[in-house]
Amino acid sequence: MVDTSGLRLFHAPRTRSVRVRWLLEEMDLPYTLETVPFAQRPAGDEAYGEIHPLRKVPALEDKGRVMFESVAILQYLMGRYGPTDLEVTPDEADYDLFLQWLHYGESGMILPVTLLLAHTMLLPEKARSPVIARSAKRDTVKALSMLADHGLAGRDYLAADRFTAADISVGYMLFLLKIIKQFDDAPAAVKAYFARLTARPSWSVASAMDPVAG
Repeated sequence: MVDTSGLRLFHAPRTRSVRVRWLLEEMDLPYTLETVPFAQRPAGDEAYGEIHPLRKVPALEDKGRVMFESVAILQYLMGRYGPTDLEVTPDEADYDLFLQWLHYGESGMILPVTLLLAHTMLLPEKARSPVIARSAKRDTVKALSMLADHGLAGRDYLAADRFTAADISVGYMLFLLKIIKQFDDAPAAVKAYFARLTARPSWSVASAMDPVAG
């Protein structure tokens, strides 16, 4: 049996560390949660800078070794502490789709969603650009349409006919859209999909202390 006793997740609500906590809960892995203050940037304090030099979240420590990047951490945990049904393996038919959507949640969706976040909520009002916000909104609509038309067409989940880490990756981005009140006009299939994801008990834990999680 693999020893998981050294797992420490450095976490802040609403951030990408939600992905990692969600996976840890789904895999039923014991871990220590270290909450990182996120009211200002960079996150945490100088001591946290010894964990993550950029002072961002998440960071995962495993027996003294530390890694960053939420999707990479998902892959690490599944590979190190699996096997798990949250991972689609190379011998399964949907292995390609699994990898595609796992990374779509960060690479395909991140730019329009974060620009929309910045220019509708995060930046001081005088620094926001309506032009950038409109462009980001158009690209976000395209990203959601891609998800509805090519990811969820005839499917409840994105790969292998089951809930996987790809759904965790994408589901977090949908959560961000809900936070910034840009989710109401999402395609019906995407709304139904998000409802399925957030009905899972693990989501309640991963999104704890967040009033808009459901």
